[in-house]
Amino acid sequence: MAGDAAFREDIRHWLEENCPASMRTPMATNEYPGGGRRARYRNSDTKVWLERMAERGFTVPMWPRRYGGGGLDKDENAVLHEELRLINARPAHVGMGISMIGPALLEYGTEEQKTEHLPKIARGEIWWCQGYSEPNAGSDLASLRTQAVEDGDDYIINGQKVWTSGADNADWMFCLVRTDPNVSKHQGITFILFDMATPGVSVKPILLISGLSPFCETFLDDVRVPRKNVVGEVNKGWTVAKRLLQYERTSIGGIGGGNQRGATLEEVAAKYVGLDNGIIADSVLRENITRHRMNDSAYALTMKRSVEESATGRAPGAVSSMFKYYGTEQNKGRHELLLSIMGTQGLGWGGESFDTAELENTRAWLRSKANSIEGGTSEVQLNILAKRVLGLPD
Repeated sequence: MAGDAAFREDIRHWLEENCPASMRTPMATNEYPGGGRRARYRNSDTKVWLERMAERGFTVPMWPRRYGGGGLDKDENAVLHEELRLINARPAHVGMGISMIGPALLEYGTEEQKTEHLPKIARGEIWWCQGYSEPNAGSDLASLRTQAVEDGDDYIINGQKVWTSGADNADWMFCLVRTDPNVSKHQGITFILFDMATPGVSVKPILLISGLSPFCETFLDDVRVPRKNVVGEVNKGWTVAKRLLQYERTSIGGIGGGNQRGATLEEVAAKYVGLDNGIIADSVLRENITRHRMNDSAYALTMKRSVEESATGRAPGAVSSMFKYYGTEQNKGRHELLLSIMGTQGLGWGGESFDTAELENTRAWLRSKANSIEGGTSEVQLNILAKRVLGLPD
């Protein structure tokens, strides 16, 4: 216990000295700490915070030190995140490198692949995107048709991916390709990595209802990729793909459990509805917010238990679908509550009658609708839970 206290004191002192003041405020949309070769930092503190956290290995605190991680155990990791929350610190680095391909490489990658990619992920030097969905392969992902043909020590890839989040900013892609068209659709799929600067890769952003273009179409025309970039076994990429989806769903599930940044529901209600003797004046709204808070707390405790279990070496399983489903519903519910609190002020698109927070809320509310689709639809998650967790018949 004395060791835990000393570690906490060390972390607290380090954060006090190294976390810039602006990194203890709600994160603005244009200060997204995704890193990458083309990173542009509107706030110089965003880069400083990333570099300092990466130097300590705290961008990926439980990864081994030899791959750029902090080498922390589960108890030390819990202390670090508790101390970060106490000072309202922003994430120093986010993205698919940390939440998806990094964990998958730790589990399935060769030593060469780990050594090449993991330290760069930890330092925020490479922005990754995901090449899974295709125009005719969404929820039925195994129907993908992007083809990779062996050519000496390389593969030649041709096809199209869609909904490739952040592809217009990405440096590398982890991609599913079909290497054997003559077997069942779940077979003959290979998991491969390639640099987005490779000749033949082109990207077209897709404009969304939110007014942003985080999703893209990606076209692959005779893209030459070294065979050594295959993760796992050739024609057995579905195994890697499923595991990565579990990491992704767990990550998406993290949007629930009270992890949102910015003003709380109570603070917004105080502004738009008002207080009566220190409590929210509308009793129905007060009850709805309380219920949402209780669900958030219960969900956060469940997530914490899962993190502790995964720290013992267990990778996420079918329960990740539960996190993805419930976290999605909590996040959507939060934005619906915000809308009910703000009324018409929460539906502005432009004009002087709306402040910046109100305009951002409109776009965030619209964006939350995609939560039930990305990373596997809610219907798919419920099917997985029915079969893999509850053991119900097909």
